[in-house]
Amino acid sequence: MMLFFALLFFVLALIAGLFGFTDIMLASTQVAQILFFIFLVLFIFSLVLFILRKMGEAIFYTLKGGTN
Repeated sequence: MMLFFALLFFVLALIAGLFGFTDIMLASTQVAQILFFIFLVLFIFSLVLFILRKMGEAIFYTLKGGTN
């Protein structure tokens, strides 16, 4: 959902830039950048948690004596 809003503000900034509304363009660009970086940080965080969970499961099954 945040990626959608980041893209929405980016498109709004492009449209405002075409019409010469520089104040709106700058504000929209800043909001889009902030939302994009929040999305990026959350994505990397969830990816790391996923990898750690899978590694934990593999270690558990190995110590248990089963096959993965």
